[in-house]
Amino acid sequence: MKTTLKLMTVLFVTLLLSCGGKEEKKKEPISYGRKEAPAKVETPEASAVPASKKVDLTNKGVGPITSLDLEATIDQEMAAKGAEVFKKMCTACHRPDKKFIGPPPTGILERRTPEWVMNMILNPEEMVKKDPLAKELLIEFNGSPMANQNLTEEEARSVLEYFRTL
Repeated sequence: MKTTLKLMTVLFVTLLLSCGGKEEKKKEPISYGRKEAPAKVETPEASAVPASKKVDLTNKGVGPITSLDLEATIDQEMAAKGAEVFKKMCTACHRPDKKFIGPPPTGILERRTPEWVMNMILNPEEMVKKDPLAKELLIEFNGSPMANQNLTEEEARSVLEYFRTL
């Protein structure tokens, strides 16, 4: 019995030593004829300013508003009404000072004409179809079109006045 136990131990140790310690050379992966993707070359279009940051103070947009003069002073009462309308109708997609589903309105009148802003509020479907800047914004914001909230011109004007306070 002792001999059998010694023989089994030697056999087991030999088996363990023969299985381990052997190093295999790693094979190169099979390529299947694929070529490496070329390095991305930065084009002027890729480094261009996003639509939400572009400044265009000539475009009046497409819609019912063709001319709008803003008073030098902000009408605080109208701005307060605009803040209420914005909070009720617009905060699902817009945050005043940060990008959300839609662009932030802070500083919008430094980048767009008042007419363009009003037309975008009142007529978003047609703006996205016909206005080049609105089309770019649609692309920038992942194809999320602005919903038409069916605001009156008076409500849209109060929202615009609120934007002046941001």
